[in-house]
Amino acid sequence: MPVGTLYIISAPSGAGKTSLVSQLLENTTDVTVAVSHTTRLPRPNEKNGEHYHFVSHAIFKTMAEKGAFLEHAQVFGNYYGTSRDAALTQLDNNLDVILEIDWQGAQQVRALIPDSLSIFILPPSLESLRQRLADRNQDSLETINRRIAESLNELSHYPEFDYLVINDDFATALNTLRAIIIANRQRCSVQLERQKEFLSTITNKSNSLF
Repeated sequence: MPVGTLYIISAPSGAGKTSLVSQLLENTTDVTVAVSHTTRLPRPNEKNGEHYHFVSHAIFKTMAEKGAFLEHAQVFGNYYGTSRDAALTQLDNNLDVILEIDWQGAQQVRALIPDSLSIFILPPSLESLRQRLADRNQDSLETINRRIAESLNELSHYPEFDYLVINDDFATALNTLRAIIIANRQRCSVQLERQKEFLSTITNKSNSLF
């Protein structure tokens, strides 16, 4: 049984998900992110193997046919997928694993791993979402408008998630994400796995008293 917890974090494009997860990794121990495979081209400053595993459509199709992905979906005309073996290995190594995926991938993962926890990040308003996308200075107006339209569909799926975080203030949203992870680690079912050796010792000593 995996010791770590799988966290699904979804958000419409421009809601700040990537920045929040990046900062969360710096401030929280024993948590990592599963690096997805994608067929899209790298953006400036993105590194292969660090931000994504950039692959061709042919390679992605072959991996999908072999069942290599825990989940995969098409987003904005490109394909994204999470390696099944990589994610499960990290969980077995006592790490909490974050999947930055869309609602389609989230549905697939919840069906396969019911114990996973899902978090949806919302912008404070659609106008702020549009402004954040425009401030990137890397997409055309047509692309921004398309992303806004598709974000409306993404937003409609937020009730399917376990937690809802509104990214109005970055520090507050970050603290909320971290609090969710820290609180979940204290659940008895989680502690039974994480502290198995220690709890076994306590139980044995207690039994020896009687």
